[in-house]
Amino acid sequence: MGFPAMSHQTRLLIRGGFFFTGWLMACLASAAPIMDFVPPPAGSYRLERIQPASEGAVLDADGRRRRLSEFTQGRVTLLAFMYSSCADPNGCPYALTVMHMVKSELEKLPETRGRVRFVSLSFDPVRDTPQTLALYGRDHSGAGQHLAWDFLTTRSRRELLPILNGFGQDVGVDIDKATGKPVGTYSHVLKVFLIDRQRTVREIYTTDYLLPAMVLNDIKTLLIEEGVRLK
Repeated sequence: MGFPAMSHQTRLLIRGGFFFTGWLMACLASAAPIMDFVPPPAGSYRLERIQPASEGAVLDADGRRRRLSEFTQGRVTLLAFMYSSCADPNGCPYALTVMHMVKSELEKLPETRGRVRFVSLSFDPVRDTPQTLALYGRDHSGAGQHLAWDFLTTRSRRELLPILNGFGQDVGVDIDKATGKPVGTYSHVLKVFLIDRQRTVREIYTTDYLLPAMVLNDIKTLLIEEGVRLK
C-alpha cells in the first residue's frame, strides 16, 4: 500500500518544526549542520511529483555541447544552481557542503552505484567557463568515487535563462549603485532540486530545510520507490 504524499510544509513540521530555521541560519557560517532531531525513515513517506525538470543546452566540463536532460534522467539527481565565485555562506557554499555530506554517505552504499547523480549548474556563464568548472569540479567531485558529480555551464546567459525559468530559479545581477555596472555577484534564492529517473522534480530544497539527513532520506526514498533494496 502506498504512503500518503506530504507537502513541503507538512514534512518540515514533522521533521523538527519551524524553529529550526533560526538555528540553521546561525550555523550556516560554519557549514556544519547539526542534526538534533530524527527525520522520518527513508521509504516511510512518498514525495510528490512537482513539475518536469527543465531542459536546455549546456556545456560539460570538457566544453562539449550537451542537453541538460542527459544529466537529469535515468538516475536520481540532486541538482543545484551555483557560481564558483559565490562567497555568501548562506548560498552556494552551503549547498555545496550539504551535497558533499550527502554524497559521502551515499558512497558508502554500493547499491547506489549508477543510480544517483549530482549536478552543479552555473548561472555565471561569462566567468564559469568549462575550463574553470573543470578545475572547480576536480576540487569538489573527488577521484575514485562511484557517484558522478557533473559541473555544467552554458554558452551564454541567453541559453541559460530558459533553463532557469523552467525550474523557477530567480537570479539577479548585482549592480553598483554608483556606476550602474555589474559588480560580479548575483542575488538568488538558494534552491536545490531532487529529480527522479523520469526527469520529474520531486522536492525543492531552500535554505530553511536543506539539511543533509533530510536530503539523504529523500534520495533513499526515491531509490526504494524504484525497488532498490538498501542495506
